[in-house]
Amino acid sequence: MLDIHHVGKALAADEGVRVIVFDSANPDFFIAHADVTLIQRMPAEVEPKAATLGFFHAMVERFRTMPKVSIAKLEGRARGGGSEFVLSLDLRFGALGRAILSQPEVALGILPGGSGTQRLPRIVGRGRALEIVLGCEDFPADLAERYGWLNRALPPAELGPFVERLAYRIASFPAEAIALAKASVNAAELPTPEGLLEEAHLFNRSVVTPAARKRMARFLERGGQTREAELDLGTMLETLAD
Repeated sequence: MLDIHHVGKALAADEGVRVIVFDSANPDFFIAHADVTLIQRMPAEVEPKAATLGFFHAMVERFRTMPKVSIAKLEGRARGGGSEFVLSLDLRFGALGRAILSQPEVALGILPGGSGTQRLPRIVGRGRALEIVLGCEDFPADLAERYGWLNRALPPAELGPFVERLAYRIASFPAEAIALAKASVNAAELPTPEGLLEEAHLFNRSVVTPAARKRMARFLERGGQTREAELDLGTMLETLAD
């Protein structure tokens, strides 16, 4: 947890970083779960409700809010706090037949206390979140994808190339646009009128950046808004980088 805390602070402050990919050198585990012995050492009496985020919440929330894109490449198990870390990242991709997700806390008499009960309903919906939290069962990659827990589940041999291609594609876009677009998506948690106002403001901020001016001009110079270019726009957009 300390390593993730420190690397999160460093990455958030590094202007040269646009996209972060997390994977694991252990073929069976991404992150098993939080250390239960640490939880056992917590105070035996209920402490007053906190007014600020605790260490773990602040650690994972940093990835949700930092102006970078974070991606989980799952090829093993991510349970409990490991799943909550993954849920806090922006994008999640898993290997079919290998990636497994779970929130097993209720079976131990506790609950997912590292953001799981807050992030899962936003990602998969209330009913499915309750099934995950209360059922404490393992979710294989294909089912996790169906629920929206994973963005996509891919064959193991395809997972690495797909994530690498996507990461480099996103990283080729302007840093300001990435940061502002992510902030705008995060604003979707506001009431809709407030979110729309925030979107309009962030859009206006993006339009005035030098990178936007340069890329829009290059887009038109290279045939943007012509029939030929629009038929394969995804490929043409890759040519706009400096």
